[in-house]
Amino acid sequence: MQITLPDGSVKEYDGQVNAGQVAAEIGPGLAQAAIGAKVDGQLVDLNQPIDRDAHLAIVTKPRTSKKGRSKGEPDADALYLLRHSCAHVMSEAICRLWPKAQLAYGPPLDNGYYYDLYLETPISSDDFGCIEKEMGKIIAEDRPFTRYDLSASEGLKKLQPEGNKYKLDNANRAVCQALGATQGKAAVDLQTQVLNETPLDLANSLLNKLTGDSGDPLLSWYVTGPYDPQAPQAFFEDLCMGPHLPSTGHIGAFKVMSVASSYWHGDSNRDQFQRVYGTAFFAQADLDEHLELMEKAKQRDHRVLGQKLDLFTIDEQVGQGLILWKPRGAMVRMLLQQFLQDELLRRGYEIVYTPHIGKIDLYKTSGHYPYYADSQFPPIQMRDSGEQYLLKPMNCPHHIKIYASQPHSYRDLPVRLAEFGTVYRFEQSGELAGMTRVRGFTQDDAHIFCTHDQVKDEFAATVELTQFVFDTFGFEDVSIRLSLRDPDADKYAGDPAIWDRAEAELREVLQQMKVNYVEYVGEAAFYGPKVDFVVRDVIGRQWQLGTVQLDYNLPQRFALEYVGKDNQTHQPVMIHRAPFGSMERFMGILIEHYNGAFPLWLAPQQVRILPVSDKFLEYAHTVLSAMTTAGLRATLDSSNERLNAKIKVAQDTKVPYMLVVGGKDEAAGAVSVRDRSRGDLGAVSLETFVEQAKREIDSHGSDAVGR
Repeated sequence: MQITLPDGSVKEYDGQVNAGQVAAEIGPGLAQAAIGAKVDGQLVDLNQPIDRDAHLAIVTKPRTSKKGRSKGEPDADALYLLRHSCAHVMSEAICRLWPKAQLAYGPPLDNGYYYDLYLETPISSDDFGCIEKEMGKIIAEDRPFTRYDLSASEGLKKLQPEGNKYKLDNANRAVCQALGATQGKAAVDLQTQVLNETPLDLANSLLNKLTGDSGDPLLSWYVTGPYDPQAPQAFFEDLCMGPHLPSTGHIGAFKVMSVASSYWHGDSNRDQFQRVYGTAFFAQADLDEHLELMEKAKQRDHRVLGQKLDLFTIDEQVGQGLILWKPRGAMVRMLLQQFLQDELLRRGYEIVYTPHIGKIDLYKTSGHYPYYADSQFPPIQMRDSGEQYLLKPMNCPHHIKIYASQPHSYRDLPVRLAEFGTVYRFEQSGELAGMTRVRGFTQDDAHIFCTHDQVKDEFAATVELTQFVFDTFGFEDVSIRLSLRDPDADKYAGDPAIWDRAEAELREVLQQMKVNYVEYVGEAAFYGPKVDFVVRDVIGRQWQLGTVQLDYNLPQRFALEYVGKDNQTHQPVMIHRAPFGSMERFMGILIEHYNGAFPLWLAPQQVRILPVSDKFLEYAHTVLSAMTTAGLRATLDSSNERLNAKIKVAQDTKVPYMLVVGGKDEAAGAVSVRDRSRGDLGAVSLETFVEQAKREIDSHGSDAVGR
């Protein structure tokens, strides 16, 4: 058996081996640092047996600096193992303190983890210290995470008498998915079956279908301690797919962060859970730095600033995850759209508009249904015809139909169709987060239809456009991910040979542009590889924003054509691109990036005129007129408040410039300029201020970042 390591070297073994043994053979340092492994790209436990030829990479704990911080960027796989394991430790601690707690599920997240549980006793922040104390005891015991597997028949029989319907439901779903994969059932039908039966009823019906032999799917458990089949619950255990750290002692610094409400499968008509959030790092200094960052993020929270600055609101009667843009927020959105639309027109795009719904057959042809069935709103049944419609999940099928509405010659290509199109996704209620995770959002979407010879130039132009957008808004730290197909997964449409061709073309474009990028296998869209842009904001958080996707599949699915130079019909290539991604998400991130202090060109109110007293109201109106005539967005504070109070109100609402007007200003035809961050800038003539403001606006300056 041959094990190929990342450096290309090969180790041979006569029988099965695990990653821990390979690490020990390479050296004691690696063995000590090893906490998991990737076998053929799949993250697994360090002691997972390998019984075939495979590519192996050892996942290690980060090294620490003299200051106790991890060196370099934390490894995502190492953090996944750490946080998944810490979620189990937290759930065990909670069950020690509240024995009646029923666990549901607890996944790791990008910045921590959570666990959903049913418990009639409310958990509050006052309990966090007790939970952390119990977690500390479990970690100090340095117990191993031990996996054991049961056939589906044995597993369901084990879970039934335990009385936790949520775990039984998780097992049912896993079995249904496994049966669907082997018996060819549609995933959406199995999902419906799971939702329409009680966990116990479904478990019983599944047991009637299962044979109990080696053909049954497997269910896996993790014990936080040694596993004894004769006393299986001697230690805490949880139904789980893994993987985990080798033992609890590898968990470094941790903290219980918050508690919130959630619902079983995100359905508000079903059982209400308590969702306990936590985070974990390998080093205390890393946790301290994260907590400091969280405090800064809390101060910049777009949900708080959005209300304070009167930008948007979410109303329960309208619906969760649906944004109501208020006049000031709508002004910023309009300016963002205007900025990008003007740039697109300069670059040869054409603007289109499409409806918010479409027939379900359209999305079946495109593949969005059922590929994204779980994240779509239920179909709309027409009373007269029985036809089914969907709230639009994507704009691309509509743009395809615009392209297909007339014949095209190679002379017409590329055709670049752009739209600020609103789409809808049924996100789970527990995943909704202000403007950054919503159910209805507007994409700055565009689709380019081109010949194969034009692909590289067009794709390079879209990458350059996205970089231009991020530069404009002051996102200086932008990383690029090339998201590729996982050849072993069956979730991708089209010919693998076409995928290989598309991926090779994207690599070539990025290399020719001398762009640094990292490849992510398994992260491609179902119809093609893509380039994702990840930006780091001013307080160090990373956000996946813009995306550009290369697609040979949808043109084939819709039989798109153009007539080539040879007078024969050919299939165009399609490029999907969205620099902002979602107007709602981009706006939420911008609010936090700028701390609500938008640069002058984006500020909903650019100038506030502050008369020293009522005696100067007439001149203040003259100044206001001059500002509005010049195209500046200006308001007048004519309240009876003292000047200092007026300044504070303008500062709190992040108005970039305050123009104080008094007797000397009126006599000189001037204004005393006050900047929201730099303070008093002195008196200048009206004409001078207008000229300076216009220059700043025209430059799209982002100097307001962090004010």
